[in-house]
Amino acid sequence: MMKTRTIQQITYGQPMDMGGFPIRQALPSRNVEMLDPFLLLHHAELTVSKNIDVKNAGVGPHPHRGFSPVSFIFKGGVHHRDSRGNDNVIYAGGTQWMNAGMGVIHSERPPADIHEMGSVQELIQLWINTPAKHKMDAPVYIPLTAAETPVVQSDDQLTRIQVISGELNGIKGPVQPLSPVNMFTVRMNKGGQYFIPFAESHNAFIYVLNGIVQLGDAEEIEEFYMAFFNKDGTGIALTALEDSLLLVGTGEPLKEAVAAHGPFVMNTQTELMEAFRDYQLGKMGVLIEE
Repeated sequence: MMKTRTIQQITYGQPMDMGGFPIRQALPSRNVEMLDPFLLLHHAELTVSKNIDVKNAGVGPHPHRGFSPVSFIFKGGVHHRDSRGNDNVIYAGGTQWMNAGMGVIHSERPPADIHEMGSVQELIQLWINTPAKHKMDAPVYIPLTAAETPVVQSDDQLTRIQVISGELNGIKGPVQPLSPVNMFTVRMNKGGQYFIPFAESHNAFIYVLNGIVQLGDAEEIEEFYMAFFNKDGTGIALTALEDSLLLVGTGEPLKEAVAAHGPFVMNTQTELMEAFRDYQLGKMGVLIEE
């Protein structure tokens, strides 16, 4: 039975400076610290300067441990390199999914051909917590191109949904997260309507990159806003009031203690201190960008 969830909270993607880059942060916010297992959502649309070598643009080498930093790319591309030897470029419509596990150092630069594509990068980075039992697993990097991402299309052709992880209408996403997580990018033409079902135990959100959508029978949200839902239904009903682009995530709560600081997300303060120590001792490897 289709029962639409009601809205628990709506937050705004506040503009902020993140190490010299203008981004919008919708999670965490003043009212929502986290939505288990989702920890952080940053939305960035950047123009890459032609006066800087792309090898020095973007985000340089930095470490992570204990969660999955996932980049959904909407314009341009991202060149990922890491201390495990991965070296890959993913363009618009693709996803870079990394389980940081016990620790990895990576960089996220514009691709060499970014200026041929208009010099613009647009992406969302979402941090997804890792269950305690997997936090010290070996790191895994999963590059997913647009062509490799299955799509669910509505009968009226007004809604097109990329299934990145989890399942929608019998279509399974190629990425297998370390806990049950559905991740979808949704493009809707004005007038499109779609009901996205998922487990009643999941937490769920939508973030609007552009456009305006109506949620259920009432609330409307527009670009740069993020909606969190109560656990009182079997899915989310969407109606596009304008051509719209959304990121939709649902996940089984881990219900575990979270100790986070900077690039590390663990379960205790002791584990956090161990993460900083291991990074300083070089146990997360070395990344030398060629």
